[in-house]
Amino acid sequence: MALLYKSTRGDSKYITASQAILKGIADDGGLYVPEAIPKIDFKLDEILNMDYKALAYRVLRLVLDDFTEDELKYCINGAYDEKFDTPLIAPLKETADCGVLELFHGKTIAFKDMALSILPYLLKTSARKNGEDRQIVILTATSGDTGKAALEGFADVEGTGIIVFFPQDGVSDVQKKQMVTQEGRNTCVVGIKGNFDDCQTAVKKAFTDKALKEELAAKGYVFSSANSINIGRLAPQIVYYFYAYAQMVKAGRVKLGEKINFVVPTGNFGNILAGYYAKNMGLPVDKLICASNENKVLYDFFKTGEYNARREFILTSSPSMDILISSNLERLLYHLSDAETVSEKMKLLSSEGDYGFTAMDSSFIGEYSTEAETFAIIKEVFEKEGYVLDTHTAVAYNSYKKYVSESGDNTPAVVVSTASPFKFAKDVLAAIDEKYKSIDPFEAVRTLSEVSGTPVPAPIKDIEKRPVLHDICIEKEAIEGFIKAKLI
Repeated sequence: MALLYKSTRGDSKYITASQAILKGIADDGGLYVPEAIPKIDFKLDEILNMDYKALAYRVLRLVLDDFTEDELKYCINGAYDEKFDTPLIAPLKETADCGVLELFHGKTIAFKDMALSILPYLLKTSARKNGEDRQIVILTATSGDTGKAALEGFADVEGTGIIVFFPQDGVSDVQKKQMVTQEGRNTCVVGIKGNFDDCQTAVKKAFTDKALKEELAAKGYVFSSANSINIGRLAPQIVYYFYAYAQMVKAGRVKLGEKINFVVPTGNFGNILAGYYAKNMGLPVDKLICASNENKVLYDFFKTGEYNARREFILTSSPSMDILISSNLERLLYHLSDAETVSEKMKLLSSEGDYGFTAMDSSFIGEYSTEAETFAIIKEVFEKEGYVLDTHTAVAYNSYKKYVSESGDNTPAVVVSTASPFKFAKDVLAAIDEKYKSIDPFEAVRTLSEVSGTPVPAPIKDIEKRPVLHDICIEKEAIEGFIKAKLI
């Protein structure tokens, strides 16, 4: 019997995984979730002998079960190939404190590559399976990394176009340069005078604007999303939690079947939610430690049961986490309650800016790190171990150490590393030594290579010399008008 998907907000229609991937978001504004989280149908010891592709197939066939074996293997083989600079795809590095799962070995040197390398294949296969012959327009809001990874994945993919909105002053210099130099006849990148929440809110509104969708349909277009609001973005992220566990066992850090903790730098809540799905599928996970930066709305939520987005928005050195409205939290609320409750909470969030929720899963622990703590842990780990953390991973690493100090919980742990330090080289160098505080951000990339003894990743080598191909910047209120002007 097929695993069906439904909206978190109560839309009565059940649809297949491929249909959910095509739609991106439900008609009622909710996110698609599986009617039940499937259990693994293989013995845990089998993962010890699987490479990443084999493991991806065994996991994804359970959550995307309307794809045939040939279809799914086609998607997986196309995604996890030589575009990654290591055959391991997601290697685990060991430090004295924990394992560090490196998810930044793809073409955009950030963890979004892990899912956005496969999403174009899943989306095109879904279109073919469901007889969708209209041009698919990917609408994406980004806090820094999703945008480039989505652009890279969908550039020149036949039958698709992609429009990415990003906060003009809310991403790193390298992140911005990666996006505005993107090639591809079907790509469009737009800076917004606002923050990520403004971009995300406008994109979600466009998805649920019936009149806009009808206008676009008449012109032969249909919307989909590359954000983690799309279940096709979220599902592939489950795989690397299993892969991390296998590496922990093979490294002798845990015995097979022993539980481990995961520490995840968190903004939109998709990455850590994938860990929750992995746990519920049967992976031996104890705690999921949700690490926030100074925009600590999730930390406060897990501590108090109140989600309050009515607060100052802070620009930090970990911009991909500078988010106050964490969309994927809606999926967790659904799994812990019901569609009626979720619909009520989302209405309150929209109208009042906050809501309360107390039926929390004890797996989740909230921690956060200040800017000073983030810089200090980068310096400490580099000086003690010669290992360089990016700013987001540093938030998680420091949050993990705080959690251990406060709880005494010495369960073996994996910190999920979401970006290469070279994407945030200026801040990383300033953390290592204050003399670099005023260095040019692109000179910082070369200097970090010298200081760390690590080559500059090929995707950003000499990136400052690439021509700017996208130089549009608009007010946040103009997003819907821009979409119409671009497509109609």
